[in-house]
Amino acid sequence: MTSSCCAPSRLTSTLALSTPESLTGGGQPQDAIAIPGGRSHVGTDRPEVPQDGEGPARSVTLRPYALEAATVTNSRFAAFVAATGYVTEAERFGWSAVFLNAPEALQKARREGSGLPWWQRVEGAAWNTPEGPGSSVEERMDHPVVQVSWADANAFAAWVGGRLPTEAEWEHAARGGSHRQRFPWGDAEPDDQSIYCNIWQGSFPDLNSQADGFFRTAPARSFEPNSLGFYNMAGNVWEWTRDPFRVRSNAQAARARNAQALAQNDKLLKGGSYLCHISYCYRYRIAARMALSPDSAASNTGFRVAYSIAA
Repeated sequence: MTSSCCAPSRLTSTLALSTPESLTGGGQPQDAIAIPGGRSHVGTDRPEVPQDGEGPARSVTLRPYALEAATVTNSRFAAFVAATGYVTEAERFGWSAVFLNAPEALQKARREGSGLPWWQRVEGAAWNTPEGPGSSVEERMDHPVVQVSWADANAFAAWVGGRLPTEAEWEHAARGGSHRQRFPWGDAEPDDQSIYCNIWQGSFPDLNSQADGFFRTAPARSFEPNSLGFYNMAGNVWEWTRDPFRVRSNAQAARARNAQALAQNDKLLKGGSYLCHISYCYRYRIAARMALSPDSAASNTGFRVAYSIAA
């Protein structure tokens, strides 16, 4: 693993993993919201984490598309696995990344000099055992599926006849159109009294007050949807997109970051997660971005499905 905000990335693949070429047919779209094509924008002129390539804002032209109102749930992913026999990359690797929530474990990791002490490699962690052996999704079937890689997300999307959204499509939907706002609900910063989404409350990473009612994921349709009807496009789980991660800049630091991203074939994620906090990972803003290698999975990464629409 290598240090990364909110979720760790696998440094290299240790297995020769394969993804079925076609899983189309069998699955069904769920509550896909159609969005007409036209002019919009992506990014921001007020970047909070400039090294991630959040800015500047730039104009884009979107083709008509549709995006599901919520992230894919454990229930839907279980149906996909049952119908296809699909085995996720975390299952094939035999381990995945899990957030440590025990104070004594955090203290031990810090003493040992861990670069990212709140993450732990857990043998047996996978989509249906997201915290490792002994954990289960039985009581979380309406929560977002996690511990899924970019390939896993693409495989499910193909099964329902869709694909992953682009960054521009994702941002346009999150803003409710071409509005220049920081969050899906507007510009108001969430706090323990004004709760709009599932992020970390308290002092990260030692104390989560759970003012929003959740320690880990919340149901995929928690909180109020935005003006277009999309749920949880800030916080809860990071969402894979189809795009590679790139920083649009000629600065030396950007060139170095892009070289690293290219070497690792990093993909772009949007939305932030339940681990984001303004003091550390201020990435639950619409323009925020994160990079992970495509075989990475963690207990705070999921996805939603997009669909192309003929113009």
